[in-house]
Amino acid sequence: MKTMYTTSATAQGGRKGRVATPDGKLDLQLSMPKEMGGDGGEGTKPEQLFASGYSACFLSAVELVAKKKGISTENAKLTAEVSIGKNEDGSLQLSAKLQLSVPGADKSQVEKLLEEAHQVCPYSRATRGNIEVDLQAV
Repeated sequence: MKTMYTTSATAQGGRKGRVATPDGKLDLQLSMPKEMGGDGGEGTKPEQLFASGYSACFLSAVELVAKKKGISTENAKLTAEVSIGKNEDGSLQLSAKLQLSVPGADKSQVEKLLEEAHQVCPYSRATRGNIEVDLQAV
């Protein structure tokens, strides 16, 4: 791989601490969801950060695929819903639901865009075979 960009973030205190990037553009208090035994505080949850990155990256992949097909993605929206839960063995596992809306495109076009973008999105490729990803045209 020829690296194009590298970044980093440092966490302290785990899910009840802070996470920050060296350039200071991201500096967030974290908190544990009540559903996972935490206090449900005001802080960001790590799954929210993953959902943010996945949704932005995946929508860029949709735009790339759509451009090649001559489909406008003006006002398109991609919502990434990320869940964390327990497997049968008690280990924690992520899953994702990606919901795409493309005004002016019919459902079959949106479904094709989802499938093709899922093949080229770096987040999708990184998680393929590791987490369940549900693609939905809305």
